Amino acid sequence: MNPVSVFTKNNISVFGNLQSERTLIFAHGFGSDQSCWRWVLPGFLKDFKIVLYDNVGSTEQNAFYYDPDKYKSLEDYADDLIALCHELNIKQAIMVAHSVSGMITLLALEKDPELFSKAFFIGASPRYLNDKNYIGGFEREDLLALYKEMQSNFIHWVHGFAPVIIGNEDKPELAAEFSRTLSKIRPDIAVDVARVIFESDFRHRLTKLNIPVIIIQSHNDVTVPLEVGEYLLTHIYRSKLFIIDAKGHFPQLSAPREIINTIITNLN
Repeated sequence: MNPVSVFTKNNISVFGNLQSERTLIFAHGFGSDQSCWRWVLPGFLKDFKIVLYDNVGSTEQNAFYYDPDKYKSLEDYADDLIALCHELNIKQAIMVAHSVSGMITLLALEKDPELFSKAFFIGASPRYLNDKNYIGGFEREDLLALYKEMQSNFIHWVHGFAPVIIGNEDKPELAAEFSRTLSKIRPDIAVDVARVIFESDFRHRLTKLNIPVIIIQSHNDVTVPLEVGEYLLTHIYRSKLFIIDAKGHFPQLSAPREIINTIITNLN
């Protein structure tokens, strides 16, 4: 059997200024797909080659390629990102990583330090569980309840979870948007991936990041509280923290202009 093309497995899209020597890779977080960037992209189409992709299992189209024995850690998603970059002959790209894709970027860089020249972490977290002298946002009981509800009635969980994560009560269309992509994930995959993400701990590996990292933090993010952004700032040597005028965990949906401006301001 021939190996599956990375273009097929990860739904890769390449567009923008294809002649540009500068490449921007946008990577989504849990429950979303590459469509979450559509309001941010216009700010970069003229000057950058743009690469979008979907993590395996995040869409109906690539659920077929999800294997729970393979994707049992974020290392496996990092391997996909590396394969994507190698297939496209990408080096020294600028990575824009939302949520869990921040740590996937970290892991990819550990294996291939030439991939990225700079990274933007939007709502990224090295650890979601609270710990001694560390605020991650969740207690163990919170996660156990989350897994249980996901398994018992996935669609009901989706419609309750999405508005809380989006956090913009005055913009219900954003919660509907997140519900749409989240509900398209196969329930068993969603539970597996949630466990991989929420049980992870990469705090001890943050000091290995040796590229400039711009940490973008919004207000009232129940998934990644401000303390997490401050923790990243303290433990990533070449980092800066920007608290933007946005609410919730998806500022690329709720405040795309803030994301565009923060990226443009810190590109050089």
